[in-house]
Amino acid sequence: MQPFMRLKRPFLPALLALFLLTGCATGQQDDLYTQLGGEPGISVIVEDFTLRLADDPEIVTFFANSNIDLFVASLKDQLCDIADGPCRYEGPPMDRAHQHMGLTDAHFNTVVQHMQAALIRQEVPVGARNQLLGRLARLHRDIMKLQ
Repeated sequence: MQPFMRLKRPFLPALLALFLLTGCATGQQDDLYTQLGGEPGISVIVEDFTLRLADDPEIVTFFANSNIDLFVASLKDQLCDIADGPCRYEGPPMDRAHQHMGLTDAHFNTVVQHMQAALIRQEVPVGARNQLLGRLARLHRDIMKLQ
C-alpha cells in the first residue's frame, strides 16, 4: 500500500489545483450573454460600435444605402443570439447580406478592431471579449464568400 500512497501524494496538489481552477472557471463566470451585460449591455456595445463605424470614412461608405435603425436592431439580435441569449437573429444569412459589397480582409479586420474597441470601452472582461470575437470570427467565411 505504501507505493500507492507515494504515487498518490504528488498528484494530490495537482488534482486539488485542477479542481479549484475548474470550480473557479465554471462557478464564478457567468455565461457570455450575462458577461456582455444582457440586453442593456449589448445595446450599449452596438451603439458604441455603430458610432465607431460612422466615424470611419472607409467603412461608413458601406452603409450609405442602409437603414441604420434596422442594422442596429439586427446587430443587437445577432450578438444576443451569438452570445446564447434569448434573442434569435432572423436577418439574412451573412453571405447574402454582404454580397457584392467588395469587402476585403482589411475591411473585415477594421470592423473587428472597431468591435474590439467598443467592447474594451464598455469594460467587457477580456475572456468575454475573446469569446465573442471568436464566435464572430466564424462568420468571416460567409461574409467574404461572394466578394
